[in-house]
Amino acid sequence: MASPLEQALAVMVSTFHMYSGKEGDKYKLSKQELKDLLMKELPTFSGQTNEANLQQLMRHLDSNSDSEVDFQEYVTFLACMAMICNDFFQDYPDKMPRMK
Repeated sequence: MASPLEQALAVMVSTFHMYSGKEGDKYKLSKQELKDLLMKELPTFSGQTNEANLQQLMRHLDSNSDSEVDFQEYVTFLACMAMICNDFFQDYPDKMPRMK
C-alpha cells in the first residue's frame, strides 16, 4: 500500500494530466485549463480569482513564456502553495488539517 506522501505525489501528477491537453498540447495547461484546475481542485484558494489575477498568475508561472503551464511550472506553483500553507499553519497550528 502506498504511503500518504506517495499518494499525494500520485494525486499531483494525475490532477495535472486530468486537466492538461483539453486544449492544445496534452502535456501543458492552457490558461482556461489552469483556471478550471484552480476552481475545481483548489476552491478555497481560488475563491477570489478574477481574470486579472489569473492573467498575473499565468505570467508568474509561465517561466518559458509559451502561454501555457508545463508540468515543471505546475509543480513549482504547488511547492509555493505548500510553503504558504506551512507558513500559515506555523502561526495557526490549531487549524492544521488532520490526516485520517
